[in-house]
Amino acid sequence: MKQKHQTLLLFLLIASIISTGFHYTDNAIFIARYPEPEWFTTSGVFMTWAIMTLVGLIGYWLYTQEKFWASYLFLSVYSFTGLSSPAHYFYGAMSVFSLKMHALIWSDALTGLLVLGFAIWSALLNKDWQKINTYLN
Repeated sequence: MKQKHQTLLLFLLIASIISTGFHYTDNAIFIARYPEPEWFTTSGVFMTWAIMTLVGLIGYWLYTQEKFWASYLFLSVYSFTGLSSPAHYFYGAMSVFSLKMHALIWSDALTGLLVLGFAIWSALLNKDWQKINTYLN
């Protein structure tokens, strides 16, 4: 069962990394077309994506090492890579965005929600952290 959960998390993480990779790249290349704060820069968008992706990968590694609470923290922080994407709508009317932009924003939001949902499910419902084989049990 442990392997199934790791595989599910890996699948969700890969989906999120691909989704955010496309969106953040599109945002960086077409930064002038995306309504967003003035302080956003192309290099800043790429650096944010790289750092947050590393956070997600560390979260996955921690999960595989059964460091569940640290994993949940890293995965929850990483999930905001996608969950924050709809914040673009605070800076421009929906009509300003192209269909491609909408699709990228919402695919990010969905995959971010799925990663966060996995962390919550694992912690509160499945309670993976209680299933660790230790000498204390």
